[in-house]
Amino acid sequence: MTGKTFQFDFRDLKLTVDQIERVMGYSEGESHEPFNEIVSKLLKEAEVICNLKAEYRIFEKISFNEYTMIIEISNVVFNIGKIIFGQIKKSGSAALFICTAGGEIGVRSRKAMKEGDMLEGYIFDIIGNEAVEAATDLMQNDIEADLALSGQKITNRFSPGYCGWNVAEQHKLFSLMPTNYCGIRLNESALMNPIKSISGIIGIGENVKRLPYTCKLCDMKDCIYRRKG
Repeated sequence: MTGKTFQFDFRDLKLTVDQIERVMGYSEGESHEPFNEIVSKLLKEAEVICNLKAEYRIFEKISFNEYTMIIEISNVVFNIGKIIFGQIKKSGSAALFICTAGGEIGVRSRKAMKEGDMLEGYIFDIIGNEAVEAATDLMQNDIEADLALSGQKITNRFSPGYCGWNVAEQHKLFSLMPTNYCGIRLNESALMNPIKSISGIIGIGENVKRLPYTCKLCDMKDCIYRRKG
């Protein structure tokens, strides 16, 4: 079993004012100048307060059951559902990962909202989402580049709570990440703290593909990956 840890600089993410505004529903050039300045200011603050960490572990001991749509990793059984199963069933191994933007940006978002500044709180919330997604992209790109040297490919990443995979199975995933370099904790409902965190699985093999997110396969309307396609 192999693995790797990461500590990212916020500037590595290359988040822009335009990107944050697009997530908020503005087309390019549609927002007004004071709004641009607010987003720019909060991006600069996020650069200071985000603590971007990621880690992954590759597991060679995996098996798939076509009838039950489950995958077993190091004797831990995951009921990942038919959508994810169909995307990773050709994998010969799998990477489990966790990534976080740290706790402070979520604290700042909640504090701003509590104090009545809903706009600032909302923008911080979006920046936190975009930051952890971008950091996870960097981690995934690193995995892909490393494995390409040995002729291996990767699938998309998939997380508990999406595509029919029950979020409660996050407990199982974390049981296979005992070191938890990222310092993420789970509550009884399997929700992560810090909130701006991601966990999941990536399939690895010679006969798998990393594709644009195939949203037509899933009916989850508020999925964070839907706009990536």
